[in-house]
This record gives sequence, C-alpha cells and structure tokens, in this order.
Amino acid sequence: MSLSESSPAEITQIAEPQAHPHELKRSMKMVGNLMLTLSAITPASSVFIIIPGIIGTSGSGAFLSMLVGAVVGVFMAFVYAELASAFPFTGGEYGIVGRVVGPFAGFIVMGVNLVGLILIPAVMALGISIYLTALDPHLPVIGTAIVTIFLATLVSILNVRANAVVTGCFLVIEMLALLVLTLLGFLHVSRPITTLIFHPVILNAAGTSLISAPFAMIGMATSVAIFAYNGYGTAIYFGEETHDAPKHVARAVLCALAVTVISELVPVTAVLMGAPHMKSFLGSSNMLGDFITARGGSTLNTIVSLGIALAIFNAIIAMQLQAGRNIFSTGRDKVWPAAINEAFTRTHKTFHSPWVATLTCGVLAALACLVNENVLFVVTGTGIILVYSMLCIAALIGRMKRSTAHGHYRMPFFPLAPIAALLVMVYVVYTNWLDPVIGRPSLFTTLGIATVSALYYLVVVRRRGAWVLRGPSA
Repeated sequence: MSLSESSPAEITQIAEPQAHPHELKRSMKMVGNLMLTLSAITPASSVFIIIPGIIGTSGSGAFLSMLVGAVVGVFMAFVYAELASAFPFTGGEYGIVGRVVGPFAGFIVMGVNLVGLILIPAVMALGISIYLTALDPHLPVIGTAIVTIFLATLVSILNVRANAVVTGCFLVIEMLALLVLTLLGFLHVSRPITTLIFHPVILNAAGTSLISAPFAMIGMATSVAIFAYNGYGTAIYFGEETHDAPKHVARAVLCALAVTVISELVPVTAVLMGAPHMKSFLGSSNMLGDFITARGGSTLNTIVSLGIALAIFNAIIAMQLQAGRNIFSTGRDKVWPAAINEAFTRTHKTFHSPWVATLTCGVLAALACLVNENVLFVVTGTGIILVYSMLCIAALIGRMKRSTAHGHYRMPFFPLAPIAALLVMVYVVYTNWLDPVIGRPSLFTTLGIATVSALYYLVVVRRRGAWVLRGPSA
C-alpha cells in the first residue's frame, strides 16, 4: 500500500480529533513548554558530545557546517510550527502525519519514532559516566546508566509543571557551562572569524599537518550538524498540557530553535577562534576538555564536566516525559490490545501524568542500556530522516488540501522550507550510505522498522476498521 492509498473513509474518520475520557490537564504556559523542549534538545550535550565529531570531520570548517545546519533547522522549525499549530496533540509527529497524509503513513512514522524515543535515553545515559569521572573514575557504565534512567523516570512522573520547573533549573546550569566555554574562547582569540569562513583547515590523514578542509567534508559534517540542533519539535508533545496550544506550541518551536542555534553555534565559534594551536586542538581525543583545561585550568574543566552530566540527566527527564506522552497517545488511539491500551491511558490522580506509559518507557530504556552501544547507534541513527521527510510531505499536502488551514501559524515563503528540507534529507541519506559502519546499516534498520510497522498496521490495526486518531475534547 502506498502512502496515499488510505481509503476516504479512513481519512475522514481521523480528520477531526475526538474526545476521550483519558486526557491530560492543561497546566502550562508557553514558557513551561519551552523549558521542557530546550531540556530535550540539551544544547550543552550537543556541544560536548555531538559537535566534537563535527569538528573531527570538517576541522575549523565546523563553523560553516553548523551555520548551514542552522539554516536547515530554520526550514524544519517552520514546518514543525505550522503543523503543530494545526495539530498540537501529544502523539507528536505520527498524529500529524496520520491526520494529513493518511493513517498508513502515520503508523509508519509512529513505529520509527517510538523506537527512537525509547532507545535514545539509553544512549544518553550510557555516556553520562564519562562526565562523572570527576566524582568517581571507576563508576560502572551500565549500572550508572540504569540508575540514571530510573531516577529520571521517577522525576518525569511528577506533574508537568513541576517538571518544567525542575528542568528549567537544570537548564540554567547547562547554559552557564556553555557561557564559560564561550567566554574562554572570546577572551583568548587566536584567529579571526574570517579564517574560519574563508580558510577552514583540517588535519591530514596522517595527523601531522593542517590542510584546507575539503568542501565535501564540510558538507558531510553538515548532515550531523542538522541533528545537533534537533529537538525543537518536542514542543508538540506537550501541546495538550499547554494553554492556547495552537498559538503557544508554534511559538515554543520557533523560540527553541532560536535559543538552540545561539547556544550551540556561538560557543563552537568561540572555541574555534580561541583554540591556542589548531593542530593540537584538532588532534585531541578530548577537544573541549583540553581546551577548557588550557584556557581555564583543570578545576574549571571538572566543574564543567559535572555540569554536562547534569545536562544529560536533564535531557533524559525531558525525553522520558516526551516518550511517556507518545505511549499515552498510542493507547488512546488503540494501537495495542485493549488491556494495554487501557493501562497506557491511565493518568495519575495527583500529578495528572501518564504514569503507566512513562514507567513503561523507563523500564524499556533501562533494559536497552544492556544492549551494545554501537547497536543502539545503528537502530536510532537515521529514523529522524524518515520522520522529517514525512513532516515535509505533510506540510505540502496540508496546504494543498487545506487540512492545516485552521492552524494559528503559517510559515513564510511557502513552499521553500519543506522542499528545501526534503532535498537536504536526500543528501543526508546519501552521506549515511557512504558510512558502512553506522550510517548504511542504520538506513537498513530504519527501513526494517518501517516495514514491521506497516505490516502491523495492515495485519492487526486495519482489520479492526478505520484507525481513529483521538485528541483532547478542547
């Protein structure tokens, strides 16, 4: 079945949200949604974990990679904002695609996205022990990861407003770590920004000298930079708990992207301008740690490392909140057997949170910590490409069929953003195909997850009748 083969009856029955006895309580304003979204993005974790890989690929050309990645981020934020304004439901991307493109496409997005939401917290938790070595250099990686998941899950069961406050406080510490990095770079400038733009360099294959960074390497690093900014779409998942959601969720998406670009691009620029010796910096196995030690001392590096560990913990809380709400939505949309659907839609009497769904995500994420980390990278690496692509298609179809016309926000310069983002996704698929270790296996894995999701829809869900996507009554 193609993406457009859903019957008219199916599409009609999912076009309008329907009331359901299990609903989440609207208790947040836009600022609370923004705090949770930024915590899920976790700019500090991107800077210290993802961006060193970008620098390793493109050298000082990482500035250009991050700049271009930011432009693509703007395109996708426009797409997210328009679609979220029309459908600010806790199901997130699958609820949007299912309503606009059709239930078959929506179910595939649900399957791919659900795997990522459950496994990515495990990937993050397995990396937290690196930054906790300042407290204990002998911390067990897997044990520390499981404890981190457990604590984050307990916090995420609390009322969403309480979580917004908790993650907001942690976010301040995270931003202070990035501010330290920025000041250390700009207070000790070793090269002008024009050098990064017009004469980017990279280590040669032997690691003995600097050479001009090839344009292809800068382009390849751009595909990673795009995902360093990813996460602004998290705002949708809290739409049913946000007052005046059609307006405020779209604003949260756009504000989150703006804050993320500034808090990631500026520190990276500062470090590239302030690194004492570019050759030794690019050859370091711990670029940012060595940079902080060189410019601010080992004590400051220890303090910042603890801040990054806290940022990772904060991100896991936000992602557990997001995953729990996604599972809650699948129960409300009757994806599973009746007893499981009923369990997933239970909300806590005091906290008004989907506690069973959230606990389920926590247990699955903890079990995923036992899986080899490279396997987790393969499984989660390219799913976002499919999700982004389907959202772009949904934006185009939504305008054409006017199924998103009731939304509060309309992206500027339509259809530039979705078409440009789709073209970039094609390029990202190409760059992943060139990587035989992680990228290519990840593409096949994503295809496999999509196939399993499609078969489940055809064999199980569709046989029950039209798949009805439900939303809040208000």
